Amino acid sequence: MKLHELSPVEGSKKGVKRIGRGHGSGWGKTSGKGQKGQKARSGGSIRPGFEGGQMPLQRRIPKRGFNNIFRKKIVAVNVSRLEEKFENGAVVDVNALRDTGIVKNSFDGVKILGNGELTKSLTVKVDAFSEKAKEAIEKAGGKAEVI
Repeated sequence: MKLHELSPVEGSKKGVKRIGRGHGSGWGKTSGKGQKGQKARSGGSIRPGFEGGQMPLQRRIPKRGFNNIFRKKIVAVNVSRLEEKFENGAVVDVNALRDTGIVKNSFDGVKILGNGELTKSLTVKVDAFSEKAKEAIEKAGGKAEVI
C-alpha cells in the first residue's frame, strides 16, 4: 500500500452543504432561511441572551456578592507535606514542589503553613510563610527564605 492509494473509510466523510445553488440542491431559493424576517437578512443575527426587547433573564435576576478582580490566588502547603516528600538537607522551591506533585500550579505564589511536624533540615524558598511554619522550619535546623 502506498500513500496515494489511501482513502477515507466509506461514509466517514460528508459533502459540504452548498447553499443557494438552485432548486435541485434542496437548498435553493431561500437557502434554508425560511421566509423573510431578521434571521433571513444578511448580517441578521441577534446576540446571545437577546429576548426581543423584553428585559433579559440575565438582567431580571438579582445579583449577589462581590467579585474581587485584584485577589491574589495563593497556594497553601503544610509543613507535614514537606516532611513526607523531601529528604534531609533538600532545597525546597516552587519547582521542587511542582516536581514532587505537592503543587500543580503556583498561581500568584506559594505559602507554607505550620500544620504538622517537621524533623528534617530543609532550605525552603517560597513567597510567604506563616509564623508557626517559619518557627517549625528553623527549629528543625532549616532555613526559611522569602523570594
